[in-house]
Amino acid sequence: MKRGVLERILHRAAKLKIMVIGDFFLDHYLFIDPSKEERSIETGKAAHQVTRIRATPGAAGNVANNLSTLGVQEILAVGLLGSDGYGYQLKESLNAQGVDTTNMLVSLARITPTYIKPMRGKDGQEEELDRLDLKNWTPTPAKLEAQLLDILENRGPNCDAIVVVDQVEEADCGVVTKNVRAALTELGREHPDLIISVDSRKHIDQFSQVIIKPNEFEAGKVLGVGSAADEPEQAVKALFCKTGKPVFMTCGEKGQWVYDGDQALHVPALQVKGPIDIVGAGDSASAGTVVALAAGASYQDAAFMGNLVSSVTITQLGTTGAASPQDVLERYDEWKSGY
Repeated sequence: MKRGVLERILHRAAKLKIMVIGDFFLDHYLFIDPSKEERSIETGKAAHQVTRIRATPGAAGNVANNLSTLGVQEILAVGLLGSDGYGYQLKESLNAQGVDTTNMLVSLARITPTYIKPMRGKDGQEEELDRLDLKNWTPTPAKLEAQLLDILENRGPNCDAIVVVDQVEEADCGVVTKNVRAALTELGREHPDLIISVDSRKHIDQFSQVIIKPNEFEAGKVLGVGSAADEPEQAVKALFCKTGKPVFMTCGEKGQWVYDGDQALHVPALQVKGPIDIVGAGDSASAGTVVALAAGASYQDAAFMGNLVSSVTITQLGTTGAASPQDVLERYDEWKSGY
């Protein structure tokens, strides 16, 4: 990609309208100072002392955060929240990023999906301990599903792109239910030029007429192999046959493979120096790729943009990071100069 193309993509980002629909999680970090540990009088067990808390949007929320940081001005968040404190925090965090949360449905019948992440240590040397997850284990109520379908079908076609984040693995317990997937297929069929990009942890093989962005292991599971990176060209072609739309397959430090029905292309990752944290890298890649596609970039340049954005965020340790236009341009210049 030439620098001028990158600058045009970043400039056009401010004019885009992108919907993010799917499972919005709250990443709730609890920072434990081991030097302040106490002993419970009642149980005799350790009472870990939390001295700092940080809450950030995760999953679909992290994609929305990345889009906002990249400069997208109009972001429509569509998802489900519980009527609880975590839902309030998540909505406030999204609002602070300028995300439109008027289509975030709040219900007493749901809990807000939350990753509670205890971090033990101090002075920037924290280690993440075993995580506590809050999510819904019952099917999404039909009334809420109907509201989601109405928003998708009526507001989706008016967007430049739709990003779908199917994070919940339990069937029909999250936002992206069987009926929502069917609606996305119909939307893709009726509006072939509308960019619909899907990231799904477990159900990537159940989507059609939309762009899919699996990682090598998600793709491998569909194809019955450990990792699709062993034969990437054949993998993306096989996935294309299932969806009928372009495939972007991420392969970690090996970059991405892209297939648009014509040719399979390998887009290498950008190498970075120092320690890295890959949590949220897939969300960053999704945001960068979709912004580029919505701005009119080629599939190859869009994959490069995704790699470029994620190469910035993986250097942001202990958090699901995001990259500003300035960050992206600086990383591009480093890459172009060979560091």
